[in-house]
Amino acid sequence: MVSRFMIIAVMTLVPILSAAAPITAKEIVRRFDQQMRGRTSTGEMSMTIVTPEWKRTMRMRFWESADDDKSFVRVLSPAKDRGTSSLKLGNNMWTYLPAIERSMKIPPSMMQQGWMGSDFTNDDLVKSSSIVDDYVHAITDTVTIDGMKAYVITLDPKEEAAVVWGRIVVYARDGDYLPLREEFYDEDSVLVRKMDFTGFQKMGGRIVPTVMTLVPLTEDKKGHMTTMRYHSLRFNTKIRKSVFTRANLERAR
Repeated sequence: MVSRFMIIAVMTLVPILSAAAPITAKEIVRRFDQQMRGRTSTGEMSMTIVTPEWKRTMRMRFWESADDDKSFVRVLSPAKDRGTSSLKLGNNMWTYLPAIERSMKIPPSMMQQGWMGSDFTNDDLVKSSSIVDDYVHAITDTVTIDGMKAYVITLDPKEEAAVVWGRIVVYARDGDYLPLREEFYDEDSVLVRKMDFTGFQKMGGRIVPTVMTLVPLTEDKKGHMTTMRYHSLRFNTKIRKSVFTRANLERAR
């Protein structure tokens, strides 16, 4: 999901020069997006939110269908949050709060608010599929991160794209092109948050980063951090259509 919570200048066709077939910046982004999402993905994850005042961890179950841009997340624990759920259908999103036994559609004015109190925003979930289509991509450098060679890919929004970020910079490791880091810049080219990908291991039959740590860098968010950790993942399995419905949203279990 979280995807992918996931999940990222004029478009260049300049290839990476290697012994293998040339690959473009856009193709690198498309490949790691597919590697981390699949046609469908399901599993369990935990999200730990840290602020200067408190820390809490929630465990969740999630379902995502990349083919038709749908996702569903339900909190399993702790008990006070159990049943809290989010449903995404394209660019629309609903949240169910069991404490008040009602669901609400997230209006545009709330899209920049934290998803479930985290540093991820509602807009992150709604626009999770736009990293390939809403940006133009360029390979701008190569660097070494934690001993691994990485390609620096700059993503600038297309003129007509309705996106939040003025620029995203992705660091994709050589070989499998999986992301090591993403940096998010505002319209004034100020770096406002970064996300590191670690814990690479085989899960669901493919190598993926199982830990994603998001750190906001603005002064008002000093000392804040959100970490998502995958505990199980399955890809390309059939998901019942009833999962992605309003009725399921309010069926706390």
